[in-house]
Amino acid sequence: MASTDPSSSAAPPSLNGTSTHSISNISHAGHQRVLLLIAVQKCMLSPPPVGVPAASTVGPNIARILTHARSLPHPPLIIHVRNSGDQGEADEPGTAGWELVHDPLPGEPVIDKTKNNAFTGTRLAEYIRPDAEIVVAGMQSDFCVRATCSTALVRGNLVLLIRGAHATYDRLDVWNTGLATSVTPADTVQTEIEAELEEAGVMLLEMKDLPQIFTGR
Repeated sequence: MASTDPSSSAAPPSLNGTSTHSISNISHAGHQRVLLLIAVQKCMLSPPPVGVPAASTVGPNIARILTHARSLPHPPLIIHVRNSGDQGEADEPGTAGWELVHDPLPGEPVIDKTKNNAFTGTRLAEYIRPDAEIVVAGMQSDFCVRATCSTALVRGNLVLLIRGAHATYDRLDVWNTGLATSVTPADTVQTEIEAELEEAGVMLLEMKDLPQIFTGR
C-alpha cells in the first residue's frame, strides 16, 4: 500500500489522477464546503488484520457522514480519494481491495493517488478552493490523513477532522537496532495524530456534531 495507504470503481486509475468524472463537468468553484473521503477502500475496511483494527466502527461512522452529506438540501462537494498501491499490495489497482466501499454518485469525483499527500501528483487542488472548508474522514490517520490535512492548512483551508471517522494500523516502533522493539496500538496512534493536527490548526469534531457539520457555524 503506497506509503501505507490503501478503494471503488472497477475502472483503472486515470493517467491524470482523476477518474469517473471530468473536472469540466463539475461545478466546483462555488463550493464552500467539501467532504474529503480518503482511502475509504475495501482493503482498509476489511476485517483485521487486512483492514484497520477499528474497521467495524469507523466504517459505519464514515457511512453515516456520507449519507448525511448526500441528504442535505445543499450538500458539500463530495470527493473520493483512492490510493493505488504497488503490485501485490492490498490496494493494487484493479483488485477487490482497491475498490471504493461507497460507489460515487454523479458529481462526486474520484481522485487516484500514489502518495500520502492527496494533493501531490493529482488534480485535487483544482476541485477545492483555497478558502473552502474541508471535512476529512478516512485512512490512514498517520499517513494520508495527516499529510493531506497539513497541506490543506498551508493552502489556507479550514480543515475539520472527525473523531471516530479516521483510523490506522498498530505502529511498529523501530529503534537503533533496526528492529521493531515495541508496538503502539492503533487507537493511541490516532489520538496522537489528532493532537498533532489540532496543534497545527485542524478543528476536531465528534460524531455527535454530525447534524451541524455541513451547516453554518
